[in-house]
Amino acid sequence: MSDLGSDDFDEERSKLGEYEGERNEAGERHGAGKAVLPNGEVYQGRYEYGGRHGQGTYYFKNGARYVGDYYQNKKHGRGTFYYPDGSRYEGSWVEDLRKGHGVYTYPNGDTYDGEWLDHMRHGQGLYRYTDTGSLYKGSWVNGTMESAGEYIHSNHRYRGNFVDSNPRGAGKYVFYTGCEQHGEYRQADDDISMLEMQCWIPKCITGLTLWTPGQDASGEPSQSY
Repeated sequence: MSDLGSDDFDEERSKLGEYEGERNEAGERHGAGKAVLPNGEVYQGRYEYGGRHGQGTYYFKNGARYVGDYYQNKKHGRGTFYYPDGSRYEGSWVEDLRKGHGVYTYPNGDTYDGEWLDHMRHGQGLYRYTDTGSLYKGSWVNGTMESAGEYIHSNHRYRGNFVDSNPRGAGKYVFYTGCEQHGEYRQADDDISMLEMQCWIPKCITGLTLWTPGQDASGEPSQSY
């Protein structure tokens, strides 16, 4: 039996909105329930000691929707977030942030499948470009392509070092005809342009060779320039 009186429920309603569902002996929201918040947003799912906890669905007034796990009133565990622009994230959450492994589908159809840290692409991941079918596979740091990675196209691929989402330093083009072109990306000597342009400098052509991420064509560790 709840210890809350009618005045307590009126105060709760003004702060937390309308609620229909289970409560514990202390009168807290506990178990299955549905809440309509004062701003019009809706949560339907599990509660524990007054907070969202367990499986639930949250409907935002801007059209977004989250379906998944909650822990102590925060998105935490596995869940899917549907954004108003049509994009979608399915994966791991830690304290309301995308963190761990997840798949993000962008409005244009591009997808990223990989590791996240604090809402940003961070770690190893695969980005697929829907308009060309090309892929980037490699390392990410704070949302940008960094360190060892490769661009994969329909008839060739580029393997090498990346800085700020652009190839830089030693790398090689691997052609599916059975040969490779080794070289490096350097900053172009262009005093007219204010942009930092990277220019491919070829060095040699060889047969197919093994490649270890983080190493250049000679087997030495690659460096950022």
